Amino acid sequence: MASHTKRSIHEPGHKRKFLVIADETPECEQAIYFAAFRARNTGSSLAILYVIEPVEFQHWSSVEATHRQEQERKSAAVFRLYQRKLDQSGLENLEIEEIVRSGKIEDEVIGLINEDQDIGFLVLGASTSQKGPGRLVNWLGTAAAGQFPVPYVVVPGVLSNDEIESLC
Repeated sequence: MASHTKRSIHEPGHKRKFLVIADETPECEQAIYFAAFRARNTGSSLAILYVIEPVEFQHWSSVEATHRQEQERKSAAVFRLYQRKLDQSGLENLEIEEIVRSGKIEDEVIGLINEDQDIGFLVLGASTSQKGPGRLVNWLGTAAAGQFPVPYVVVPGVLSNDEIESLC
């Protein structure tokens, strides 16, 4: 899964990052708030990853190109939305890195964590849906749990922003 090398977080010139995977689910907002408040309270920064997953049907390259362009516009809109919400929550001075990658989301999360030794935590939100806590939470709770290269935090989707801030 991942190589377990020492993270660079505490070396001179490095700063710990809390990584969140951005999407438009309600639980993503809880994860971003938690990561942002923890980052602010610990002198860390926030990294937000948006993954463009390939379309299932790729027989025409124009379909794939159109999908990618639409997803890039969507990622920019998602980043703007969360920046605005964080600014309104008093987190306007937080250092935020916006990252867009293409591929299978699980592979891109592991790849980014392996490439960026400043990532110290992955923060995910758990869905309140009866379908389960969500794809990545399920993945981390089963296949990846004992092999993951950094600690991960799963934020319950039922927490309010005030409750999240009080926990941080």
